[in-house]
Amino acid sequence: MDTTTEYLISGDPAIRWQVMRDLLDAPADEVATERARVAREGWGARLLDEQGADGLWDGGVYRPGWADESRPMYDAWTATHFSLQQLVDFGVDPADARVRTAIARVRENVRWDHAGEPYFAGETEPCINGVVLTVGAYFGEMDDSAVAALLSVQLPDGGWNCWAEYGARVASLHSTICALEGLLDWERATGGTETAREARRRGEEYLLARGLFRRRSTGEVIDPRFTMASYPVRWFYDVLRGFEYLRRARPERDERCAEAVELVRGKRDGDGLWHLENVHEGPTLFDLEEVPEGFPSRWVTLRALRVLRWWDAADPAPAQ
Repeated sequence: MDTTTEYLISGDPAIRWQVMRDLLDAPADEVATERARVAREGWGARLLDEQGADGLWDGGVYRPGWADESRPMYDAWTATHFSLQQLVDFGVDPADARVRTAIARVRENVRWDHAGEPYFAGETEPCINGVVLTVGAYFGEMDDSAVAALLSVQLPDGGWNCWAEYGARVASLHSTICALEGLLDWERATGGTETAREARRRGEEYLLARGLFRRRSTGEVIDPRFTMASYPVRWFYDVLRGFEYLRRARPERDERCAEAVELVRGKRDGDGLWHLENVHEGPTLFDLEEVPEGFPSRWVTLRALRVLRWWDAADPAPAQ
């Protein structure tokens, strides 16, 4: 085992089991044993502890109960929506009795503020509905309402934008990656529909035509933050998140991503690690790793290594 892997495997169970599965090809029973610890130890257990008897985390669905709703955007990561997203990232076993109790509380009690709809039915914004689909698919709580809502607001360029209802006519990479992840996860859990698959393919083409981070019209970098590794990702896009989606969605690699993958590869430091480059500011229930910007991160390193492992092993796709 090299020093990079030793560094990763010394982390929280949420990281260890994914290293065993995705980088070490450990036997399935050993991976399952390690994964079972996530709901009982470390970050996963701590996050489950934070849920209230009413099914909510920090008293709210998308924003915590104490947030100032008069503000147009309040980035706090302590409420139910982002806590469920984080449990999926941790990889808690959906069949664990403690996890089933937590999800049952959400199903039975948690309602969106704007219309009182059940959490798993989704809301109106595509970035929210994409995450809802991912969460629902992971925990076996499928509701096609969020799929219909996503398909109804896909833009002509193939992507999505949470500001479309306010007049936006071009897609946002933030909204698009959330929608793509959700559609893929729902499709794999249910079998999907051809209509949804076609919508997902159009969304993928939106990313690929831009090389994951450049404007199609001018070739300029759309936003420097898209080239910076972040974790947790929340609703934000970056190149590494784009690759994490593509490695799951496509067994082959698309050469239009070649520049972006070398961007990721070039960020590895002399010790074989990747650094946390962009923290999405806002209150959290607790810190993961307690890593400040500019320092090595187990999460970023794990994600970068499995992306490169996929890319370097995959066959190129046919020319477009």
